[in-house]
Amino acid sequence: MSAVLKPATEAELRGMIAAAQAPLEIIGSGARRHIGHPVQAAAVLDMSGFTGVIAYEPEELILDVHAGTRLSEIESMLGRRGQQLAFEPPDFSRLLGAAQSGSIGGLVASNLSGPRRIKAGAVRDHILGVHGVTGAGNVFKAGARVVKNVTGYDMPKLLTGSWGTLAALTSVILKVLPAPETEETVALSGLDDAQAVEAMSLAMQSACEVSAAACIPGEAVYLRLEGIAPSVAYRRDRLGKALRRPIEVMAAKSSAAKWQAIRDGAMFAENPGHPLWRVSVAPSDAPGMIRMLKDKLDIRYLLDWAGGLVWLEVPPSHDASAALVRSAFTAGHATLIRAPETTRAAIDVFQPQAPALAALTGRVKDAFDPRRILNPGRMYRGL
Repeated sequence: MSAVLKPATEAELRGMIAAAQAPLEIIGSGARRHIGHPVQAAAVLDMSGFTGVIAYEPEELILDVHAGTRLSEIESMLGRRGQQLAFEPPDFSRLLGAAQSGSIGGLVASNLSGPRRIKAGAVRDHILGVHGVTGAGNVFKAGARVVKNVTGYDMPKLLTGSWGTLAALTSVILKVLPAPETEETVALSGLDDAQAVEAMSLAMQSACEVSAAACIPGEAVYLRLEGIAPSVAYRRDRLGKALRRPIEVMAAKSSAAKWQAIRDGAMFAENPGHPLWRVSVAPSDAPGMIRMLKDKLDIRYLLDWAGGLVWLEVPPSHDASAALVRSAFTAGHATLIRAPETTRAAIDVFQPQAPALAALTGRVKDAFDPRRILNPGRMYRGL
């Protein structure tokens, strides 16, 4: 069993990383620990001691919080002030068998966003600043509570989505936004995949300000409208006319439940032994990719981001059908979200990089973690 190091201060964290003679696995709450290659580490660096709000300025839409703070606590606090994390962070706890939804630091490290990403952007579009310690044992502060231009590395964005391979984050500064007053969802049934993507594309190109567009095959296409009630009603009527198809309307409570299930991949939680991918492609390419895979595999899938994100569940196999999945698209990337440890150790969990990009990734790793101390190999072997 690996030793557990649990720093309580930034100074302690710096000392632990600087003194490390063997790799460390960074853990917040562990909610996303089983995404990526298994990390072969001599000790676990437990970041759960860095908790609590440093500064919350609702009038300025700014949140400065320690990285180990639970996401559920942050969302509850924001909700009481009528605000939200606009990128709609997913909760994969049920999907991955975790005890809770995870920490804000883990969310930033993974850059995982929900259905509203197509309208509001991803996590890295809302990050303003980060504090932490690099793998070289250097304490750093990057960004601030105001938006300003930078030169050199845009470190907050660089560290967002790095999966703990560059630095251990101690705090993050995020932009928050007002939560909508209400929401409704327009549902269209009886569409095949190509028709679904066409309808979602039409909705997103309209002036109706659709905040999310998804399709559950055999069920319906779902299009969400958010805002003040009169505006939502007006845009719903305009959207119905633009689509030129019969529609059903889901009221706020049912709409919220449906989008939470889509956000969290709830339909895939019932088959925990089946590998699960998230594939990002051009929406127009999604139907062809699915058609190709259907001919060779017994798959289940869901389209989010107006067809730009395909959740893809494949039958159990030694390689999670990785070669087949990645051969089904020409431009895009596929990330393995769920699979046994032996499978994750054997295949590329994240999309393989082109040589030039891989070389750049290596140089960035050298700058932040030259000794390969932090989460080595979690994203790419040798890094």
